[in-house]
Amino acid sequence: MKPAPFAYERPRDLTAALSMLAASNGSAKIIAGGQSLGPMLNLRLVQPELIVDISGLAELKRAEISGGELVLGALVTHADIEDGRAADVTRGAMRGVAANIAYRAVRNRGTIGGSLSHADPAADWISALAALGARVTLRSLAGTRTMPVETFVVGALESALHTGEIVEAVHVPARSASAHWGYAKSCRKTGEFAHAIGAVLIDPAAASARIVIGAIDTTPIVITDAAELFGGRITADYKQRFDLRVADALLSRAGIDDAAQRHIHVSVLRRAVQVAAA
Repeated sequence: MKPAPFAYERPRDLTAALSMLAASNGSAKIIAGGQSLGPMLNLRLVQPELIVDISGLAELKRAEISGGELVLGALVTHADIEDGRAADVTRGAMRGVAANIAYRAVRNRGTIGGSLSHADPAADWISALAALGARVTLRSLAGTRTMPVETFVVGALESALHTGEIVEAVHVPARSASAHWGYAKSCRKTGEFAHAIGAVLIDPAAASARIVIGAIDTTPIVITDAAELFGGRITADYKQRFDLRVADALLSRAGIDDAAQRHIHVSVLRRAVQVAAA
């Protein structure tokens, strides 16, 4: 199957791109790396009247440290992060996630902004960035607004983007020297989307943790007060204190009724905790 006919524009700058989106009244789609949109066009899951190609916009390719956080333009690729061309304030956490996204050909083209905009619950960046406490900036002709990644993704393949808006940048806070990072996922085979993701940022010195359970049918489960998963307090022995039964009950309360699915998610989350503690 081939895409339905559409018009194509390659704007010279961000303002021109936003003007095209505003004029389209919701009938346009943005393409950057095309790793998500391309297959959807071919399968006619989306049939836009206009494709706006933003891949040449230099404004969206920046990667810099500003105000103690990493600011990544929407067009920064997975490979940019994997190869260290983008600065890193996460002490290798983001590089590790990027290196295990799909295949190298996908990482060469796929962008962090495109991945977030697609809002696939099984995509790595949604869970990883939520665990890292990242925020996303959205831009339209009317201005900008910024929100946490976990708020930006509102459902499966559904984001908080309004008509005429695009993801402009991702803001990732620096990972403290005492914080431990763990990330694990389960895939049927290497390169496929995950069917379970666990991401943890645990700081025993601060007695704090951000826990994310991803690749579920809706938005990832983000736990910012995770003490109940560790016997009521987060200490240096958190690996031994991780409570599988509490994690299972949490998933059950979130509406995951299938016991086998809960077992997979709990097992992957335990692996993420073990990676953090290693």
